[in-house]
Amino acid sequence: MIRSQVVPIVLGALLVLGLPGLVLAQKPPAKCGPDHAILYKRAVKLLDNAEKKLTAGYTAEAKSQAKEANSLFTILQKECGPQQADRALTDKELQQEAINQKLAADELAQAERLIKSAEEKTQKAVKIEMTQPEVYLKYQREAKAEFEQAHKRSIKSEIYALRNQQMVFGWLSK
Repeated sequence: MIRSQVVPIVLGALLVLGLPGLVLAQKPPAKCGPDHAILYKRAVKLLDNAEKKLTAGYTAEAKSQAKEANSLFTILQKECGPQQADRALTDKELQQEAINQKLAADELAQAERLIKSAEEKTQKAVKIEMTQPEVYLKYQREAKAEFEQAHKRSIKSEIYALRNQQMVFGWLSK
């Protein structure tokens, strides 16, 4: 008796909850318009500010702004990607894209080397903590500085990668 009452309720709930999802899934993708141009300009401004903050030594603020710019470029990629695919990059843009990719890869590789070095120094410091406290402090300071430098370089790498997104979606600002 209970089973016969539950089945129609479950089926009804699935229909009510499932139909809007099907209707939404069938909507055509949004065209790029003025709202997307605003998102683009906001992302570029955040990216410029992130670079300035990083140069000035405000790492946390730079990371936050780069992350927000990345989110905006991700939205643009999802919503304007098909239109972007129809637009070919110029030779100059392709060259700049390659340069930015190389710079991003170089910064990331340097960050990884710094992290590895910092971890090694931290391990050395732990081993000699009790026997040589002065050397322990030296290793700890060096490791901290390397970790901070690695963090800055990884943010710089992200900024280079986002500069490519800026270039790719530059047509939105025109």
